[in-house]
Amino acid sequence: MIEKSDNLATSPALQGKIEQALDLFETCGDSLRQDTSIHTLLKKLRDCIENTNQSMLSLGVVTECKNCEEKEGGSCCGAGIENNYDPILLLINLLLGCPLQNHEPIANSCYFLGKKGCRLTARHVICVNYICEKLQRKLTRKELIVLQTSAGEELDTLFFLHEAIKKRLRAKP
Repeated sequence: MIEKSDNLATSPALQGKIEQALDLFETCGDSLRQDTSIHTLLKKLRDCIENTNQSMLSLGVVTECKNCEEKEGGSCCGAGIENNYDPILLLINLLLGCPLQNHEPIANSCYFLGKKGCRLTARHVICVNYICEKLQRKLTRKELIVLQTSAGEELDTLFFLHEAIKKRLRAKP
């Protein structure tokens, strides 16, 4: 069981979303994981996320983003990005075994950004799909296609999973 805390997030709005996700996880997590279609989508999403992460690593995106955060004064993971997350996307992270608490938030950054990058497994579309101008100039057209293809597969799977969970929760007696 995942523990709740009075100090999970930096804003009351995000706090509420995290609390909702934790409540849903506690009451529905087991039944959601046992649902065949949701289980299959969770596995596929994990594979797609790994594929996107591998693409980002091999193309140097991870290194560029880290350098931007550490040496250039900030990254795309600025404060407020966390407000794009809804309780279902946060629930998906819990279903993937990813805790939502950030015990060492970085000032002026997204609540979910940690010292080694994003602490979430399943990320919002803007976090997966955004490619800054610097990276667009650095990557070749072929590399951009590889990155965007893997990100697109991840986001498609995330969308289908998000919708399946919402449908299942609406149908729950």
